[in-house]
Amino acid sequence: MAGALRQWFGAVFGGLLLLGVSACSPVKILNAVTPDSTFDKTAGIAYGEDPRQKLDVYVPRHPLEDAPVVVFFYGGSWNSGAREDYTFVGEALASRGIYAVLADYRLYPQVRYPLFLEDGARAVAWTKAHIREYSGNPQRLYLMGHSSGAYNAAMLALDADLLHAVGMSPADISGWIGLAGPYDFLPIKNPDVRPVFFWPDSPPQSQPINHVSRGAPPALLIAANEDDLVNPVRNTGGLARKLREYGVPVQDLYYSRPSHVTLVATLSRPLRRLAPVLDQVVSFVRHTPDSVNATAEPAIVAPQP
Repeated sequence: MAGALRQWFGAVFGGLLLLGVSACSPVKILNAVTPDSTFDKTAGIAYGEDPRQKLDVYVPRHPLEDAPVVVFFYGGSWNSGAREDYTFVGEALASRGIYAVLADYRLYPQVRYPLFLEDGARAVAWTKAHIREYSGNPQRLYLMGHSSGAYNAAMLALDADLLHAVGMSPADISGWIGLAGPYDFLPIKNPDVRPVFFWPDSPPQSQPINHVSRGAPPALLIAANEDDLVNPVRNTGGLARKLREYGVPVQDLYYSRPSHVTLVATLSRPLRRLAPVLDQVVSFVRHTPDSVNATAEPAIVAPQP
């Protein structure tokens, strides 16, 4: 997770240079080649008093029927990240008719577990209360995240206490999507993550896999086969198995071409050929619960020719 952005920068920068694009960083490159014709954006909306408690709303120019809404949380090992770096995610969803809410949250060392999750819950509560003002449907509310952001989405979907604290419940969530998420990672090996979770006394209740219960929202879990940062077998595969044991609809997909970090980059227009992640997300949002099956086998997707 932490430091992986440096690897991603190198990979994406090289790939985009092949496309003849130049800029000062791969994230800025991705956003520079992201069109703004598919959405209207309202930026910097406060959902709390802290400067980090802000979000952006991407309103699709051509929304789907019933206007589904996805709240997205970025990764960065709970140490780094900024919502403006993920314009390509907001555009990807809006281009397919889905409302996107990209939320910042407080990071370490300002806060530790579980305070950043409380921020996430407040952002979701804001969305449910206000998204109709933008013509979105609060009854079709989804959570999504990448890496540590996928952890945030998982905890909000599975740990009912987090949403109960803001007057909501997991029943208010139509489904959630995790990209390369850490869901079962004790004992913590990453030195950047250890202090976030009070290592070596990291609480077991900090793990999403320990909050699975019947009636949890449907899930779409996507991982990279060759992920050397978050073990996909233990985390994505393990959580999917436990969700199935409890009868929760879940689909888990494993792609061979992306890495841990480039998995989220496949949502950008230049890198979608790496894996059809956006197509899977859109299908899940449009057809839940029909798009997932509690007994379905995991799908391992080989590299495209």
